[in-house]
Amino acid sequence: MFLIVNIVFILLVFRLLFNAKVLKKLMEYHWGLLLKFQHILFLLIFILITFFTENYFLDVPELIWSVISVIIFNVGIYSLVYSYLVPEFYLSNKYPEFILFALITFLVSSLFRILLEPAVFNMSFNENLSNTKFLYNVYTAQGIVILVASFLGITKDKFLIEQDFKDLGEEKDQLYLDLLKSKMNPHFLLNTLNNIYSKSFQPSENTSESILQLSKLLQYVIYDTGKDKISMAQEFSSIKSLAGLYQLKYNNVLNITFTVEDEETLELIDIPPSVCLTLFENALKHSAVGIEEGSYIKVGYKILDQELLFEIQNSVARKKNLVGNLNDSGLGNEAVINILEKNYAGRFTFISEPIENNNYQTILKIKL
Repeated sequence: MFLIVNIVFILLVFRLLFNAKVLKKLMEYHWGLLLKFQHILFLLIFILITFFTENYFLDVPELIWSVISVIIFNVGIYSLVYSYLVPEFYLSNKYPEFILFALITFLVSSLFRILLEPAVFNMSFNENLSNTKFLYNVYTAQGIVILVASFLGITKDKFLIEQDFKDLGEEKDQLYLDLLKSKMNPHFLLNTLNNIYSKSFQPSENTSESILQLSKLLQYVIYDTGKDKISMAQEFSSIKSLAGLYQLKYNNVLNITFTVEDEETLELIDIPPSVCLTLFENALKHSAVGIEEGSYIKVGYKILDQELLFEIQNSVARKKNLVGNLNDSGLGNEAVINILEKNYAGRFTFISEPIENNNYQTILKIKL
């Protein structure tokens, strides 16, 4: 009866340890410590079980030596199953071999204890404490050791896989973030510098204004994109700097308009950097502003029902060859969606689709 109670207790403890929420918190701290803690916890429980079961058949001091010998013996069995059988057979998908060797280990270890313990420690059996009860205790104890060692060995691999997935997920998110940071077309920046250089021979307000806008944009790319989140005011500042550089390049004739409602909230709302800037740059690239007559971009921002709404409407180039290769048009959107999933899972809506009269719209909604 005592063994059954202890087995139930062990199962409850391990069920608690492998509860999803508890496991997640512990793994966030250090999954290696969790594994060591489980080994130590099981060892302590097994020592108690061994002490109280051997207590029926032995008196002190033989009881102490018996417990020590059983613990040392089963630490070896535990290590054999955990460190060899599980990785060598179970994790190699050799399930029949694993079951066979685990069964052999169970039978051999049980037989070893059954033959040696009564002879070495002079166990006395009577009607109340029969050898049947001793056999039951040995078989149960060895079964527990092998089952727990197998269970922890298998879940250790699960921990490693989850940790690898977590690390890969973080690396993937970082790659997407780096992709957003690199979306600023280096050719555009180079062309802007060349334009500023060519105009510098005839000093004008446009030259100094171009340098100012380019400086703001570079400051954003170098410093702000390294942060986890920035204010909407900073994001809008970079968008307007980019738009300003385009305007100066085409002598302020581009049809780019901004409609900003609830402007006081720009400083209060934080978002991941480059999200809105990437969407605006896509619109610049595909709208043919400055190239085709009638091309335009409209950018809107407002707070509606505790929801941030960022919207872009733009024309679509009629002659695709005028705006370069458009095959990567979905890449920026994919990166944006992944960043949004990481930060606003279940709280955002992203729409990017063509609308009537050869126009295009991009809508981003984020619940605050």
